[in-house]
Amino acid sequence: MNVSPPSAESLRAALAGLLDGLPPTQAARAVERLIANYRGTTPTDAPVLRDRSDVAAYAAYRMPATFEAVRGVLDALREAAPDWAPATHTDVGGGTGAASWAVAEAWEEAPPRTTVLDWAEPALALGRELAAGALDAEWRRERIGTALRLADTDLVTVSYVLKELTEADRTALVTEAARAAQAVVVVEPGTPDGYERIIAARTLLIDAGFTVAAPCPHSGACPIAPGTDWCHFSARVSRSSLHRQVKGGSLPYEDEKYSYVAATRFPVTPTPARITRRPQIRKGLVQLELCGPDGLARETVTKRRGPLYKQARDADWGDSWPPEQDA
Repeated sequence: MNVSPPSAESLRAALAGLLDGLPPTQAARAVERLIANYRGTTPTDAPVLRDRSDVAAYAAYRMPATFEAVRGVLDALREAAPDWAPATHTDVGGGTGAASWAVAEAWEEAPPRTTVLDWAEPALALGRELAAGALDAEWRRERIGTALRLADTDLVTVSYVLKELTEADRTALVTEAARAAQAVVVVEPGTPDGYERIIAARTLLIDAGFTVAAPCPHSGACPIAPGTDWCHFSARVSRSSLHRQVKGGSLPYEDEKYSYVAATRFPVTPTPARITRRPQIRKGLVQLELCGPDGLARETVTKRRGPLYKQARDADWGDSWPPEQDA
């Protein structure tokens, strides 16, 4: 199969082609219902995406943001394991395949063979259509829960799925992913409850013998006291005109907040520290909020530190610190 390189731009183009002709009012109504579900607190044991109009609205509403969040996570994983590349990938609860697009782009030199599993057939059908010529993937209907059994694979991604599951199903899914994969990536909304689900998944992965590759600089206990804060990051998402029409608003971009863990069974080199908030740039100095092996800390980089000061001004939320050449 001749697979063309996926990217944010090619994904937006594919979305525009598939969504052409869908009445905006119908899409907007579906988006409103999906937002209510996305922000809700009740897990469901039935597919959230019920028909093609739901799936098309979801694709316009969520795929660009999910793609950018997962791409940010994969950048961090590749930074910790630059010589590793997956040959196979399983996207659990992948729906229309946003995470699979991000995986294919991350290893575009030799994209892995992907299997997308989801329980919503309309999502699989549209994902398959959307990815034609872009992804080397199999789309298969599976109930995501305690009965799920995964084939052995190099990489498992579970993006924005745990919220839809009961606690028992979450535990079973992460445990099964750890059994089947060499690397597991879990992404959830960057909310306090999303972070709690990530911490629970992180604990399960460590207990299964995995090493945390990112975002943490260690595999020890998270230094954030429960209930006081939550670890999350941000991805800038470019909005197409169609995206703005479906979601409302006039800005050409939005920021997607997400929490995540990436863990592996093979050796990795975690970052010395991770920038956990947007750097605060002041006159002649930059303040960085960091998470390191010794816990949370603040570092002030002044202009007197020369090249490091410039790098601090260019640093972004979620980046490793210090830069590799100064580590």
